[in-house]
Amino acid sequence: MARMGRNKKKEAVDDGFVDKIVHINRVAKVVKGGRRFSFTAIVVVGNGEGTVGVGYGKANEVPEAIRKGTVKARANLVEVPLVDGTIAHEIQGDAGAGSVLLKPASPGTGVIAGPAVRAIMDAVGVRNLLSKSLGSNNPNNVVRAVFDGLNRLESPAQYAHRLGKTEEEVLETYTVGDRVWGSRA
Repeated sequence: MARMGRNKKKEAVDDGFVDKIVHINRVAKVVKGGRRFSFTAIVVVGNGEGTVGVGYGKANEVPEAIRKGTVKARANLVEVPLVDGTIAHEIQGDAGAGSVLLKPASPGTGVIAGPAVRAIMDAVGVRNLLSKSLGSNNPNNVVRAVFDGLNRLESPAQYAHRLGKTEEEVLETYTVGDRVWGSRA
């Protein structure tokens, strides 16, 4: 008996998205015959240009958990306003007992963050960032806190619209670190 589909190759879809595995956890369930293992995976998907998503997959095998997490991450994509390779403004994201402080940084600083935050920032395309994880260091809470912060970020245009001003008026007064918002200096 010949196996079906043995010679078929999987075609990879090259849509510009990069998958990053943040954390894989093995969970054991004790049953009459012994232990049953299952796996969970937190996966981040991003295009490196301001779009990012996170997914949580559970399965009996690691590759299947990663695949499920990737599918969920692609279904939950969000846009993040970026300014010169960093985030638009300082923000703190909260989730459960975890809290993450995200601060824009000057060019050349790099991403100063823990492994979970670094994976997300690499996927979204942030090249300069300062962060501090406050509270829980559980990867689930840290990832959810970072996404809470990213979802609440505003671009200069959104900020100006909310205040009822023009974008130029906002850019004249608002600074990121020691430079004016949006400037290349």
